[in-house]
Amino acid sequence: MTASIQITNDPATRYLLRLGDTCLILGQRLGEWCGHAPALEEDIALTNMALDLIGQSRALLSHAGRAGGFDEDQLAFLRDERDYLNPTLVELPRGDFAFAVVRNLMVATWFKLMWTALADSSDAELAAIAGKAIKESRYHQQHAADWLVRLGDGTAESRRRCESALGELWRYTPELFEDDAVDAAAQASGLGPAWSAMQSPWHAEMAEVLAEATLAQPKDSAFRSTGKRGLHSEHMGRILAELQQLQRAFPGGVW
Repeated sequence: MTASIQITNDPATRYLLRLGDTCLILGQRLGEWCGHAPALEEDIALTNMALDLIGQSRALLSHAGRAGGFDEDQLAFLRDERDYLNPTLVELPRGDFAFAVVRNLMVATWFKLMWTALADSSDAELAAIAGKAIKESRYHQQHAADWLVRLGDGTAESRRRCESALGELWRYTPELFEDDAVDAAAQASGLGPAWSAMQSPWHAEMAEVLAEATLAQPKDSAFRSTGKRGLHSEHMGRILAELQQLQRAFPGGVW
């Protein structure tokens, strides 16, 4: 078995890893829909969105790893659980199709706003990554929004499933807008915005889609998830067991 790598505490690196890990883990979850979506067209669409996210993750992890001498594969496959810095929202189990739609809308809306801000980053490489990724996030958001309107204002069963997904996922969203020293350093250097800057526009865009879908916004709760600090749910270990299996069993293996 290959030993785990240790990541630096450098704020800029951790800022990049938070973004890259969010793409990586949600891409892994969306990939689980391959062969399981309710229609062939959606099977292809969800798989393509997973590939978009993995592509974004590759670019971000490659950029983040240069300072420490790591490549994208080492960062993707050879870290311990607590060294992954994605918010808990993206590591939750696949759920049903309504769950996937709601989560995709939440994350794609957040990413669209984040990529827009990062297009003006003082880091030219990050700005270039954002410039490409924003086009993909716009599509992801629109795809999810169209489905939520269709399901929320559809049958009693589709509406029930959407309400259930919203109730389960909404309590994890505050983590998308929490700041710490990593955000403060990124904002001060011009690397990128503090995550809290996404809060007001995110809520405004979500409210617009929910209104069109005739769905009520869930009430806020006191619960706070901590994935971006490396403290994950019980689901993260299962994702990593699958994600890392091949690289751990055959160190340095290539196609």
